[in-house]
Amino acid sequence: MTTYSFLMYAHLITVVPCIFLGAFLFFTTKGTKNHRGIGKIYMVLMLFTAIASLFLPAQVGPQFLNHFGWIHLFSFLTLYSIPTALWAVRNGKIKKHKTKMILLYIGAIGIAGGFTLAPGRYLHGIFFG
Repeated sequence: MTTYSFLMYAHLITVVPCIFLGAFLFFTTKGTKNHRGIGKIYMVLMLFTAIASLFLPAQVGPQFLNHFGWIHLFSFLTLYSIPTALWAVRNGKIKKHKTKMILLYIGAIGIAGGFTLAPGRYLHGIFFG
């Protein structure tokens, strides 16, 4: 298995559960032990997926530094949002935490996930041939 394949699968294995965990967290009661526990799992998985994605070179569109593409901005968004959202909730800034987590889910899961279906990307090939 190539390094790229390993990283791509590591990224997929950590991000796919986040699709469902994040949606579950939206629709459950906030602040409960269950919400906090699943939220920690979600945050750790999102951090791992963001780190793995930074090692994947952009293969579609323009590159910056011969490696990064526009989609990598969502990785940096994740690496910023997770610790600041955690800081916010620990300091009683619940609205700020909620806003950051919603924007993270929409940006990193929704928008970036949508870009992975663009022609030339691995998942496009799987789903559309």
